[in-house]
Amino acid sequence: MIQLVEALPTDHDAIIALTNRAYRQAEGQTDWKVEDLVAGQRIDASLLADDLAQPGAVLLIARDAVGEHVGHVRLDAGEGGAWYLSMLTVRPDRQDGGLGRAVLEAAEDYARAHGARRMQMSVLHAREALIAWYGRRGYGKTGETKPFPYGDARFGTPTREGLYFEVLEKAL
Repeated sequence: MIQLVEALPTDHDAIIALTNRAYRQAEGQTDWKVEDLVAGQRIDASLLADDLAQPGAVLLIARDAVGEHVGHVRLDAGEGGAWYLSMLTVRPDRQDGGLGRAVLEAAEDYARAHGARRMQMSVLHAREALIAWYGRRGYGKTGETKPFPYGDARFGTPTREGLYFEVLEKAL
């Protein structure tokens, strides 16, 4: 059973460290789970602060049955029941047992309970296995894309040209 609780500022350092580990360090993870198209950090303290200053933003920690921080997710409440999900992260040593799916479902339940009618997210277009994973959970491509923030080192350093994000959506 996964429980989502709102993160406190004292949790931010652990969230940043886990996010960077899970997104950018391949050791101990299968290839499709690592964002190897971008090197360097995924997030830092200033970027997280900027993100959480957005209206409707909430950062939730996933805790297991004994209260251990096993992952987290950021949600942004939008107008008209459209919410945005980002930074879905689970501990690499706890992957492959359904934890990612459980955190995703808990995030959807949280959003639904707070008025969400649909959820959107952005995934690097070249991460086909990850897009397929979300597809098996009901998310589909909208046809909308967003540019990768080339030149902004806060998001890491791309390892190739031509990156962009696919926008996925699911009705809740």
